[in-house]
Amino acid sequence: MAKVSDIKKGNVVSINNSLFIIKNIDVKSPSSRGANTLYKIRFNNIQTKQKMEDTFTGDDVLNETELVKRQTQYLYKDGNLYTFMDIENYNQYSLAKSDLEDETPYLTDGLEGIYALLVDDQIIGIELPPSVQLEITDTAPALKGGTAAARTKPATLSTGLVVQVPEYLANKETIKINTSNGKFMSRA
Repeated sequence: MAKVSDIKKGNVVSINNSLFIIKNIDVKSPSSRGANTLYKIRFNNIQTKQKMEDTFTGDDVLNETELVKRQTQYLYKDGNLYTFMDIENYNQYSLAKSDLEDETPYLTDGLEGIYALLVDDQIIGIELPPSVQLEITDTAPALKGGTAAARTKPATLSTGLVVQVPEYLANKETIKINTSNGKFMSRA
């Protein structure tokens, strides 16, 4: 049993004897005094892949299920399946694109530091490293003196992800991206 305010994205909870993985948590703090903070949580049913949304207060309690994290490496994409390999025992796990949702723009061949989330030796999702390094493939030309002001421009990265980057960056530069919010962190 865990309070909703302590639950994080990627956790697994049991609701009505079904297991759900938490895909997104949206926190809303009402402006009036004394009002409870609301947590809008988006779940995916592990067996049926059905999506569900529900709203809770911070004091509500959910049944958290024990889940095993195994360090893996992303190997390759085959059609709609993404394949990961366990670093310790070399087992391979495959996940459909629909199971990964927001994680696919950060996956590059050979990416390490990924954790596979397992329930009963069945992969249900992944946990990305805090940041990844990606190459800029398309952006406007770098501006001389672009470091003086904190202006940004859109840049398309090697995986197709589009992020805002400082104006002084050019094509073929490698940058670090925060995987939790999808924002530029620094040059790599």
